[in-house]
Amino acid sequence: QVQLVESGGGSVQPGGSLRLSCAASGRIFSTNVMGWYRQGPGEQREMVADMTGGGRTSYADSVKGRFAISRDNAKNSVYLQMNSLRPEDTAVYFCYMNAFTLIEGRWLDYWGQGTQVTVSS
Repeated sequence: QVQLVESGGGSVQPGGSLRLSCAASGRIFSTNVMGWYRQGPGEQREMVADMTGGGRTSYADSVKGRFAISRDNAKNSVYLQMNSLRPEDTAVYFCYMNAFTLIEGRWLDYWGQGTQVTVSS
């Protein structure tokens, strides 16, 4: 069973920074895309940033130039550095991983439980 655990959320003032971390545990054979989604109050979940196994990144237009995604394949971990935070960045942030396990024998999507990020003065 693969489990993703996020950490690093919290409350910060506008203009501040936070770094989110997500570590996967379980018998993972290989990973493909890893990334972050978020869901604000009363909103649909949206992609924030993701990174392929080859290092290609994608960002939502609203976070380009402010957020940076990185990953450590050896640790099956993904990170999100968030700078210049704005009140509209307030949301629950979920990490996501597309991974292959020998137990399942196929590629599946896995999600973390979410971590709250609140940007407020």
